[in-house]
Amino acid sequence: MSPPGSTFPFYIMTWSPEFDAGVVQPFLRAYLEGRTPSPCVDCNNVVKFGALLVAPASCTSAMRWLPGNYARVASPGGPGGGFRLLRGCDRNKDQSYFLYGLGQAELAHTRFPLGEMTKPQVRELARSLGLPTAEKRDSQEICFVPRGDYRDALRERAGWKAEPGPLIDVDGREVGEHFGTASYTVGQRQGIGVALGEPRYVWKIDARANIVRLGRRADLETRLFEVEEMRFVAGEPPEGEAPFGAEVQIRHRSGVAAATVSPSRRQSLAGRDE
Repeated sequence: MSPPGSTFPFYIMTWSPEFDAGVVQPFLRAYLEGRTPSPCVDCNNVVKFGALLVAPASCTSAMRWLPGNYARVASPGGPGGGFRLLRGCDRNKDQSYFLYGLGQAELAHTRFPLGEMTKPQVRELARSLGLPTAEKRDSQEICFVPRGDYRDALRERAGWKAEPGPLIDVDGREVGEHFGTASYTVGQRQGIGVALGEPRYVWKIDARANIVRLGRRADLETRLFEVEEMRFVAGEPPEGEAPFGAEVQIRHRSGVAAATVSPSRRQSLAGRDE
């Protein structure tokens, strides 16, 4: 630790091209293709723990990256011997969900100072240090969508224009008109604009055909789904290519569910085509 009064280098770096190519553009494409993006995951992988972590020419192997995420890193030891990514102690603020793309190289240089603290403890510490952020309201918005409506970004950055199309119920009946497929996300219930006697949810989005399909809650429930862009903190899947047990979490604040992960016929777990 540097003695009081000592100085240290201060760098200002701009990563606009990387942020646009690796975060903003995938975000826009996902909505236009009828998918729901997670820009914070891309930002962590591409910018915060990608370009930014390896950028300064003066960095050495002793450099440490100390972001403000609510997560923890376990040092090598025990089974496997590598670094492990752990949930933050404050389960209401845990952000390990957004950090699944980190591997051994990133975790070797990363420490999470807030990982052992709760949000109230962090605010109290900030107050004791006289920091203005102590009373700052939590932000739930996407940083590059300042007005909170992602459709504004689609219009301004991708030239999107809403093209109305049919709303098709689970039985195949046309029950209304949607306001552009990019205006909807799978699982959405509010703002659909139809009343059918019992709740309906966005079930499937076919952006090419410009169709939004609706279903009951039971229609959305599934015991099997495919995942892509798998990452392994350890660098490789457990037990080679064999199916393995896992806990699956599909949203930041959702609970976890026990699951079995198996390689598909199209691609192996290690990323090799089959």
